[in-house]
Amino acid sequence: MSEQAALRPGRGRRPAAAVRQAILAAATELLFEHGLAAVTFEKVAARAGASKMTLYKWWPSPGALALDGYFTAVEQTLAFPDTGDIERDLTSQLHAFVRLLTERPAGRVIAELVGAAQTDPDLAAAIAQRYTRPRRALAVDRLTRAQRAGQVRAELDPDVVVDQLWGACYHRLLLPDLPIDAGFADALVRNLITGIRP
Repeated sequence: MSEQAALRPGRGRRPAAAVRQAILAAATELLFEHGLAAVTFEKVAARAGASKMTLYKWWPSPGALALDGYFTAVEQTLAFPDTGDIERDLTSQLHAFVRLLTERPAGRVIAELVGAAQTDPDLAAAIAQRYTRPRRALAVDRLTRAQRAGQVRAELDPDVVVDQLWGACYHRLLLPDLPIDAGFADALVRNLITGIRP
């Protein structure tokens, strides 16, 4: 059987996990190569060798599928370290985030996704469920462990810290007046750790 025939919908009865992986790979390729507008169920199905009905069954909209593809591509890059030193770990994670936003198409892609989510409720829900809440939970968990270890104040609100650090990066991404770079990440952590009082 040729490779093309093997990928044709309905041929070979691939396991569901393999079909899902092929769909996500196709969506990710289209998203990173051509942007969010290129991720349609028709194009993804054709590239993945899957039926459009399968895509409709698993994702409520092309935007939600695109978000899943994005998250699959960046998940390992955004893993949160725990070396026991909260300042080092925050800096390391922010550096990884900044590199992701500036050295790969991921920055353009997430900006597109966030923009589209303003008028696409399915995409907004997918971003919250698959991306922002899990990312926030990792950071909050790391900061909570730092609180227990006495590295940060007990009354600190970890959610606010997440907004201060990552929110500042998103601000510069979505309103690109000033650069996002490692120096900016370092300054964010330094200002947070040392405070702004003289």
